[in-house]
Amino acid sequence: MTTQLPKDRAPSIRDVARLAGVSYQTVSRVLNNHPSIRESTRARVTQVMEDIQYRPNRAARMLVTRHSRTIGVLSASSADYGPARSVVAIEDAARAAGYYVNIANLPASDQTSISEALEHLMEQAIEGLVVIAPQVRVFDVLERMSIDVPYVSFQPTGRFEHLVPADQVAGARMATRHLIDLGHREIIHLGGPQDWIEAEARMRGFLEEIDSAELNTNPPILGDWTAEFGYYAGQELLRSRDFTAVFAASDHMALGLIHAFRDAGLDIPHDVSVVGFDDIPDARHFWPPLTTIRQDFAEIGRSAVEVLLGKVRGEVIAEPGQILPELVVRGSTGRVPGVTATVTQA
Repeated sequence: MTTQLPKDRAPSIRDVARLAGVSYQTVSRVLNNHPSIRESTRARVTQVMEDIQYRPNRAARMLVTRHSRTIGVLSASSADYGPARSVVAIEDAARAAGYYVNIANLPASDQTSISEALEHLMEQAIEGLVVIAPQVRVFDVLERMSIDVPYVSFQPTGRFEHLVPADQVAGARMATRHLIDLGHREIIHLGGPQDWIEAEARMRGFLEEIDSAELNTNPPILGDWTAEFGYYAGQELLRSRDFTAVFAASDHMALGLIHAFRDAGLDIPHDVSVVGFDDIPDARHFWPPLTTIRQDFAEIGRSAVEVLLGKVRGEVIAEPGQILPELVVRGSTGRVPGVTATVTQA
């Protein structure tokens, strides 16, 4: 067996796997003390790690203590408000429980980037994983890689163990019902990107509430969460003006919509009502202040850590109840002229 390695970098888990003649998943299982590993394989992998001095800090600790006291977070984008707030809450809750947090942000959503991010986390000998990456393809990669640590997700997939603390469908129904109660009958939904589980849930809630009210269903528009797309969608919608309200699946897209409508000389909410989703800190400072759906991201993050560490410790933990979002009514929504409605300003 040769131990020749590139001189321009530190040894990696793939170097260990190559030299030991095993897969990197097997090396990960050795680092995580998985019971399915044969002792002869464990000894060979451990010897290679000694030979090439492969010692990531967390892995080294685990070889001694059998516990890294580290959990991983796989995030689609911690730069966005929701994931960023959840990551902070996860870190706070993990620290209170005596755990470190290692975060891997996905620079892109292709399968190679997802696999590399997961490999990075597994190299840190994490004991569990929180997934804040709501694309279907992320869970496809998780299934294919056969991750050997417990994990929880904010999004229901129907195929994996998961945590579903925030009822996205209920939030979308609240937003849509609010517009219906104000007398709106022609409502457009500006949705999130295709393949995003949260976007699909918010669209489903919108469609369910429209169907329950027996209203005409206008085809949803799929966006990308950004204000830039919201502005573009607003310009396109102004070509027909056959609607009186828009429910946007994110506050940023709602901001772009309002900008486009105001540029066209429309009054918000007299001419068009707009509802967003998430209640980002700036939402109350939009003009007019944005009616939106508020999510308790701090509680979502805390619940994720509680459930995950229960799985790590082998405890029987009751699944947390749904964390219902809250409708926050501000100045961007109003009643249709001639229709009487009563709402409470936040």
